[in-house]
Amino acid sequence: MPRTSAALLLFRAADSGVEVLAGHMGGPFWARKDAGAWTIPKGEIEPGEDAHAAALREFAEELGVAVPAATEPDIDLGEVRQRSGKVVRAWARRGDLDVARIVGNTAVIEWPPRSGRQLEVPELDRAAWLTPAAAAPLLVAGQDAFLTRLVAALT
Repeated sequence: MPRTSAALLLFRAADSGVEVLAGHMGGPFWARKDAGAWTIPKGEIEPGEDAHAAALREFAEELGVAVPAATEPDIDLGEVRQRSGKVVRAWARRGDLDVARIVGNTAVIEWPPRSGRQLEVPELDRAAWLTPAAAAPLLVAGQDAFLTRLVAALT
């Protein structure tokens, strides 16, 4: 059975139209990469946990900031299957936050691979507000479908 994660795609109105919040994955593997190295804040759903509640929890954990309060119902963006086989279930919420305040959680990885050396790295090392067109080539393969669905829902 594939692993399932839940995600929250925050969006806001901007002079350029709509912008979405994306995070750059942390650690040495992603340090010099941009294309395919960004993601929507997400994480695995705990056994018995509601998927939407997991999306809100994971957003706060990955970014280290509270989820902006909902001013309208969240938009259900459905599911995508990433190349890794992981299924991601996402919602979009209108909101805003200062990306300079983001201080997410960390993970321990083995680096370099198969070295036995443990390294603690941020799950996300930075975040940015991007137009859907700018975000699409940066996101992990498959997640760009959420951008298309959000734009369609807003028009």
